[in-house]
Amino acid sequence: MEKTELAFNTIKHQDCISGMQELPEGAVDLVFADPPFNIGYKYDVYEDELESEHYLNWSRQWISAVYQTLKPTGSFWLAIGDEYAAELKIISQQTGFHCRSWVIWYYTFGVNCKQKFTRSHAHLFHFVKDSKQFTFRADALENRIPSARQLVYNDKRANPKGRLPDDTWIIPPAGFAPLMHSGEPQPIQKPLFPAEPEPSSGTADVSPDNSDLLEKPTLPDSQQQSWVLRPQDIESCFTASEDTWYFPRVAGTFKERAGFHGCQMPEQLLGRIIRSCSEPDEVVLDPFSGSATTLVVAKKLGRKYVGFDISEEYIQYGKERLANTHVGDRLNGSAEPLMSAPKTGERPADHGKKKKSGRKTSWNNPASKEAVYAEVQLELTSRGVQKAFGLTHQGYSADRLVIDPEMNALFIDACRNLGLAGDPCTWNILLFRLRKEGKLSEFAITRNSDLSWEHCDPFLSASEIALQSMLMQEEGESLDEIFCDPLLAEKFDQLAAEIVPGFSPFEYRWGALKIRDQLNSARCQGEMLYNTRGSHLKRLLKKKVSCSQSDSGEFDKILQEEVPAQPGIYLVNDMDGKALYAGESGNLKRCLLAQSGSCHSRYWQEQAGEVNINFGTVNSDNLTPLAWQACLVKKYKPRLNLDGTE
Repeated sequence: MEKTELAFNTIKHQDCISGMQELPEGAVDLVFADPPFNIGYKYDVYEDELESEHYLNWSRQWISAVYQTLKPTGSFWLAIGDEYAAELKIISQQTGFHCRSWVIWYYTFGVNCKQKFTRSHAHLFHFVKDSKQFTFRADALENRIPSARQLVYNDKRANPKGRLPDDTWIIPPAGFAPLMHSGEPQPIQKPLFPAEPEPSSGTADVSPDNSDLLEKPTLPDSQQQSWVLRPQDIESCFTASEDTWYFPRVAGTFKERAGFHGCQMPEQLLGRIIRSCSEPDEVVLDPFSGSATTLVVAKKLGRKYVGFDISEEYIQYGKERLANTHVGDRLNGSAEPLMSAPKTGERPADHGKKKKSGRKTSWNNPASKEAVYAEVQLELTSRGVQKAFGLTHQGYSADRLVIDPEMNALFIDACRNLGLAGDPCTWNILLFRLRKEGKLSEFAITRNSDLSWEHCDPFLSASEIALQSMLMQEEGESLDEIFCDPLLAEKFDQLAAEIVPGFSPFEYRWGALKIRDQLNSARCQGEMLYNTRGSHLKRLLKKKVSCSQSDSGEFDKILQEEVPAQPGIYLVNDMDGKALYAGESGNLKRCLLAQSGSCHSRYWQEQAGEVNINFGTVNSDNLTPLAWQACLVKKYKPRLNLDGTE
């Protein structure tokens, strides 16, 4: 069978067996499968009541396809009910998988049964292809939990990284009291099941005389109780690292419920699996996409994802969920469900009150948790921006990608397609931040974006005046802020074109960038020129033309006749002689002719009414560009030149 290239971040309308068989071998890092349990559940296009042998043969086929599509270091998680847990475990091992963990998912709101105990758990098998080499991120902080030293005792000796979970005891062994609260088990002094209840047990006769006790029952003494009503009553059990996991089932009234699928997995449960058994940007596959929760969680955690489903309706709903999900979004549900609900017998008003302790821990500090969530969101979004840059930079620098409108549009589309949270301005700012932090160094810059000073000479004044005008009007605090925001950048383009028309938005923007980056060097030489030539500047600028002398056509003629095509400097003044803008050019005639039309424009009318231009020639062979301009700025302090502080 011809293999097809793996398409990421999609749900395919296809039977998972044929779909996985068409994928390249070893293309996937993690598979989570929650197949039909064969218990008669009503799906829209699947019959969940097959003959047992038929179901097992079908299971063998799709499990074999999972094995084929996984990388050698990949993991396979299987969620299954009691009816076929043993059989599917054996089939998976016969296929070649090694079982690392047999996790029990214990949930509340279980399915009530008339003739047997209420169903309140499912089986989660963790399989790997290679028993010695596989992905399990035990050292990642996000996969560790607070130890008893941290959470209970606030012990300074505690490992700040927490610990991995251990085995879980729900009913304690003989000789130890059940763990009703956080802490160590204590030896008991009474038998677990006394022959007769003692008064302290809270046991009451069922009689009319004490019927009021039935309305407000009390719990048995913790040393006698060998059962618990609710899992939060034994919060020291069911820790995140144990192989019995407590997560509430996604019931119909839960906010997390997608609303169209009756067998929806909790996001926090899937988050634990995906974080532990895959790295960011690796591929997570769900053969039975259903409500698309696996894919939604994978996207939130910065993984690539692929799903299969045979129901067009489920696929439509799943894609809608994914479209409303962004990389780095918080997982729904409580990461510590035992701590999110009051214990039995605890008043709601008391729940959540902090116990007095010697010092606070970050595990119970809401502000610390929020900071962690925000940090994770920023980190995953930054990774996505980095990836989008890699997909679209075409060998150019980050500056070019932001400043060039056409390239920036491609970059923004890539960020959207990756499902990143934020907007174009946010993504551009993050890209500049990554560049400054050196996190784009892995991408080779093979193409030069720079425009020569000679090329930029005719429109440099437009770039500088437009930028300075926007800064003065507080429409941005810096060049980066203006060009990162597409709306502000577009306004800059319009303003620059009004001052010196005829050039592209990229040229205007790049001109402003060149000026900003050159200012520090130019100011040093400009200071030297000012100290030695400052008193002679007035004589250098002795020639003058005024746009009030004629209309724009006549003004062009005057410039043609009176301004030399040589390197020089110029100063634009208002009719009162106040300096508006100082510039230098390698070709004065070309530069002033490019600006001549704007001297009669609305922009200059708003700035000064009419303007006069003083100009003169200078020798700039051994000076850095803009050195003479910096000297003029030092002398006359025109208000439309950048001051270099932005």
